[in-house]
Amino acid sequence: MLGSELRKALEAVLFVVEEPVDVVTLAQVLEVPTDDVEAGLRALRSAYVDEGRGFVLREVGGGWRLYTDPGASAYVERFVLNGRTNRLSQAALETLAVVAYEQPVTRARVGEIRGVDADGAVRSLVSRGLVTEVGRAEVPGQPLLYGTTSDFLERLGLNDLGELPPLPDLAPKGPAPAEPPPGGYKQARREVESSWQQPPDPSDEGSA
Repeated sequence: MLGSELRKALEAVLFVVEEPVDVVTLAQVLEVPTDDVEAGLRALRSAYVDEGRGFVLREVGGGWRLYTDPGASAYVERFVLNGRTNRLSQAALETLAVVAYEQPVTRARVGEIRGVDADGAVRSLVSRGLVTEVGRAEVPGQPLLYGTTSDFLERLGLNDLGELPPLPDLAPKGPAPAEPPPGGYKQARREVESSWQQPPDPSDEGSA
């Protein structure tokens, strides 16, 4: 019988993988014998079928991955097509902007810039046809790289990415301040913020 802890661990990893993951990798990550992982995967596959879930577990390409149940394809297609007409969420808009200006870019880099996990937003943009996979980064693990699509350009009325508006220069003026002493970051931040100058109000011109 599949232990609840092993089942939880397998499902958690399988939920986030972008391509089939092999038994050896799963065993290393979960720190359990490969035989236990293999048995656990097969038990999960049978359980999903017996329970009539909306997803299935398949062994493909030398690894394992979750897929939507073929019997539910009509619902998935309807959701994806309808989703293309819905307005983008704030998270999706922010993610799309990062991809547009940083492409080709990995999901990890998008998340680093936004300060939050970007997996869901990237998947949403891919499903809408605004973002697509454009290759793999030449770094360990070779994560997927993403870029915008021709549909993205069409919706914005652009001929190419060179027509994107320039980003504002938000870099602070002058040399970087000295490193604050331990425990002095809050005070340093208050000093920096107090030194910021607001643009003059035109209505004040000519006043006494």
